Amino acid sequence: MTAGEATARVRALRLDDALESRWATPALLLALTAISLFIRTRELAAGFWIDEGISVGIAHHHLTAIPHLLRQDGSPPLYYMLLGVWIRLFGDGVQATHVLSLLCALACIPLAYLLGRRVFDRLTGWCCALLAAFNPFLTYYGQETRMYALVAMLSLVATLAYVEGVLRGKRRWLPVLSLSLAAMVYSHNWSLFFCVGLAAATAIAARDRFRELLYAGAGTFVLYIPWIPTILFQAKHTGAPWATSPSVHDLIVAPGAVLPDDGALAAFVLVGGVALWRALRQRRSEERRVIVTLALAGAIAICIAWALSFATPEWTARYFAALVAPLLLIVSRGIVRADRLGVLALVVVIFFWIAPQKDNKENAGQIAAQIAPAMHPGELVISTQPEQVPVFRYYLGPGYRYATPIGLVPDPRIFDWRDAVTRLRDAQPKATLDGLLRTVEPGEQFVVVSPVFRSYQAWRAKWTKLVWEHSGSFRTLLAHDSRVRLVRHAWTNEVVVHENYFKLMQAFVYERVR
Repeated sequence: MTAGEATARVRALRLDDALESRWATPALLLALTAISLFIRTRELAAGFWIDEGISVGIAHHHLTAIPHLLRQDGSPPLYYMLLGVWIRLFGDGVQATHVLSLLCALACIPLAYLLGRRVFDRLTGWCCALLAAFNPFLTYYGQETRMYALVAMLSLVATLAYVEGVLRGKRRWLPVLSLSLAAMVYSHNWSLFFCVGLAAATAIAARDRFRELLYAGAGTFVLYIPWIPTILFQAKHTGAPWATSPSVHDLIVAPGAVLPDDGALAAFVLVGGVALWRALRQRRSEERRVIVTLALAGAIAICIAWALSFATPEWTARYFAALVAPLLLIVSRGIVRADRLGVLALVVVIFFWIAPQKDNKENAGQIAAQIAPAMHPGELVISTQPEQVPVFRYYLGPGYRYATPIGLVPDPRIFDWRDAVTRLRDAQPKATLDGLLRTVEPGEQFVVVSPVFRSYQAWRAKWTKLVWEHSGSFRTLLAHDSRVRLVRHAWTNEVVVHENYFKLMQAFVYERVR
């Protein structure tokens, strides 16, 4: 050990002693959670976007019907069933449903501390807790009615159980690992990549502990068996056709999705990389085994997701919630190992992380508020972007008929993604519009909701390109149709547009001419 390392070790022990008080840890964790609560409630009332409308719509179905219903959606059922219970207790308001994710994001703070403390030491635990408290990924998805904060929380439990139960051979942790991994894969499908990553990394870097992993993996597999027929059906018929194939750059900077930007990732790599390298040179140390195994697991999971996204495009930053725990733990250890430079990097990054985040979702709620006062029960609402129907159904309510370029929607609380690209490609805009107009009596009004296309780059995937084409066709047909006249064009204020929203909606109110 060099003189510098000895000095750093003495300094760390003194700080560790100061934090050893019986009440210091719970008091500091409570204070940190309170600060994070303030940061993570500044956009708690932000309006729903597409996926949040779908979440609430699915959750409103009977709990026992949700698993079968999700054959249309492509997601596993755990989050939707939890949300279903939640909205029956606390309502389905925007803030009420966001609070479920907020609680998961806040729970990540003590769990992150516990992970770092048990795996390495108290300082690493506090570093993990700080990162979890201010991480913008958790802040953003802690205020969204989706499953990503839940998956991140479960990943912390699973990672701790993996280190304790597999790498350290404490078999009493194996049931915890099985249950937490099962909960992850029942929350989001990309958690399967994390499971494969753990298995492959154990086979490479911890072969002597592979038996423990098999025990835990068998438990997870048994719990997952009931869902296998459904996910096989989903893989064949649903997917994410709105996504595009990732680039090599996307692969390299993938960890930045969780940290959650390239700048923070670069800072932590530069500062903590050298310090971690020193630890990795100690070939037989437990620290080396933990870091190498978790790093391999994360890298393998990312590579699998990247490779599969060329066959079926599904690459998007929010899906990396399953990797929150290993990334936080490795980065925290690098910061602690880097001593003063690590602390400096942590302070600088947190300073930028606490900046307020903009509500960069959608304006569906504002558009609905503009058109709702003039609408009457039973009127037709046509969304030229089909998956927008559930969010407009949420804001406008159940008293209307909903349709898309594919036709009338039997259940507007969910979008049916089964072979959706084929169905939309085969749909004939004029024939569909004529059929819909036949359901509108002369003198009645109907609404057409359509995206605002500001950049073609956002609409170049298979699905979004079709939405672009069908929206244009509907606009052109209606503009030259003598059976209708435009009554109103609902639009969001330009200032709001440029400051907040990246995907905008507009509404056209038409009247069927007598």
